[in-house]
Amino acid sequence: MMTVRFALAAACITTVSLAAVAVSRADKERASPHADVSATVGGKKITISYGRPFKKKRDIWGGLVPWDQVWRTGADEATTLTTDGDIKLGTLTVPKGSYALFTIPSQKKSWQLIVNKNPKQWGAFKYDAKDDLGKTEMKVGSGAEPVEQFTISIEPNGAKKATLKLAWDDLLASVPITP
Repeated sequence: MMTVRFALAAACITTVSLAAVAVSRADKERASPHADVSATVGGKKITISYGRPFKKKRDIWGGLVPWDQVWRTGADEATTLTTDGDIKLGTLTVPKGSYALFTIPSQKKSWQLIVNKNPKQWGAFKYDAKDDLGKTEMKVGSGAEPVEQFTISIEPNGAKKATLKLAWDDLLASVPITP
């Protein structure tokens, strides 16, 4: 009886170990590393998890990322925003919870940041506008220098304000965050 329990325990440990190695290997094999960025705004913690693709000499805006279409705002799984309290992104009120972030980049009009209520989706392939919490306008301009790897940052502007920034290639899009 003791031998059977020992064998079952060993089998469980082996299975868990192999699964951990497989997940670790999968993360290392991704073409776009993943990152988390966090900040506290007005006492509310905000975390964004996203894939960070590289430019790799590609035309990004209007090429890899088409104009005026929903973009996953990163690589692989949808970019997620989690907040432990209600916040505002631009003019959009975002209740406590987890969401997917998408953008609609535009060459001729303002960009739109989309907050979608389905955080567990692959890129924009399963995106459904009926799940949108809402949209807000983003300010867009040229970055000081080209950015090789897509970067999301949350930059504090005092204790109760911050700016969400998306930077890649030669463009920088931003939207204010307030409690």
